[in-house]
Amino acid sequence: MTGMDEMVWTSLPVPGLILDGQDRIVQINPAAEGFLMTSARSIVGQPVWDKLAVDAPIEEALERAREKSAPLFVNDVDVGTGDRAPMQCNLQIAPVSGWDDHMILLISPRELAGRVTQSQSVKSAAKSAIGMAEMLAHEIKNPLAGITGAAQLLSMNLDQDDLELTDLIVSESRRIVGLLEQVEQFGNVSLPKLRAVNLHDVLDRARRSALVGFAAHMTIVEDYDPSLPLALADPDQLLQVIQNLLKNAAQAAGDKGGTITLHSYYEQSLRVRRDGGGPGKSLPLQIEVIDDGPGLPPEIAGNVFEPFVSGRENGTGLGLALAAKIVSELDGWLSVNSVPGRTVFRISLPRAGKDMEES
Repeated sequence: MTGMDEMVWTSLPVPGLILDGQDRIVQINPAAEGFLMTSARSIVGQPVWDKLAVDAPIEEALERAREKSAPLFVNDVDVGTGDRAPMQCNLQIAPVSGWDDHMILLISPRELAGRVTQSQSVKSAAKSAIGMAEMLAHEIKNPLAGITGAAQLLSMNLDQDDLELTDLIVSESRRIVGLLEQVEQFGNVSLPKLRAVNLHDVLDRARRSALVGFAAHMTIVEDYDPSLPLALADPDQLLQVIQNLLKNAAQAAGDKGGTITLHSYYEQSLRVRRDGGGPGKSLPLQIEVIDDGPGLPPEIAGNVFEPFVSGRENGTGLGLALAAKIVSELDGWLSVNSVPGRTVFRISLPRAGKDMEES
C-alpha cells in the first residue's frame, strides 16, 4: 500500500479484512483487530472462516463475486468470532484493484446503530419513570400506609384463618411501597463524579462482593487486558452497574450455578456520534459480563433496558433500566447480546485524558 492508502486503511471506522484467492487473511485494519480481539501479526495467513462465523452461505457467494470481479452485499447476518456472542452485521465484499483474486471484506455491526438512539430513549424513559414516581409517591404511599395500619388493627381480634388475609394485605402493601421506592431511584441518582478510574480495581471490588453474597454459588473468571488504560468514570456508580449485572447473571443461573466471566479489552474503533454532529465520541474501553445461563427471553431481548421489562417472575424490571441510565450519564453505552448458553452485557466507556492519568 502507498502512504495514503495505508492512512485510509488505518482510519476506516469499521472492521476491514483483505483476503487472498484461497480466503486466507492477508491484512486487517485496527478496527478489525478490535473486532476479532487479536493482532494483525497473529492472524495473517489464517483462513478467514476459521476466525469468523457467519450465519449465511457466504463462502460460495464470495467465490462467485471473485470470479465475476463484482461486489457482494450481505445484510442482517449474525457474525461471531468465538470470543464474543454473535452480533447482527452488514457485510460488504469487493475486489481489490490491482490485486488478482484478492477481496476486501468490510463488517458493519448494526449494534452501533441501535446504540445511537439508546441514550435518548433511556433518558426519556427515566424522566417518565421519575414523573410517575413523584405522582405515585403522593397519591398512593399515604393511602397504603392507612390500609396497612387498618389491616394490622383488624388482625388483633381475628382468628388464624382471617389473620392470613390481613397478613396478605400488609405484605402486598409493603411490596407496592418497595416498588415505588425503586422507581424513585431514577431521580435519586446523583450526577457522576468523573475521574480517572482503574477498571480492574472496580471489577475486583464487584467480584469479591458478589462471591460472598448473591453469587456464592457461581464461578467468576477474570479475563483482563492488563495494558488497559484508565477510564473516565465515577467508580462508585460503575461499581453499582457491574454488581447489578453480576446479580442478574447469578439469578439467571439459578441454584445449579454456573460461570460468569469478567472480560476487559480495548477496541479503538468504537466511536459514537451523539445528536448528529461532530466526529463522534471515542469509547474504546470495554467491560463485558458474560454468563453461561439460559439467555434472555426472546420477547424482551430488544427492550431489556426499558423500565418494568423483566424476564423473572416477580421481577420489577428496574435494575437494568437504572444501570442503562447510569452508564448513559457516564457518557458510555450499555448493550447486550444473548443466545442460550451465552449472554454478554457490554459497557463501553471513554478513556481518561492524559492530564487525569498523570495526576
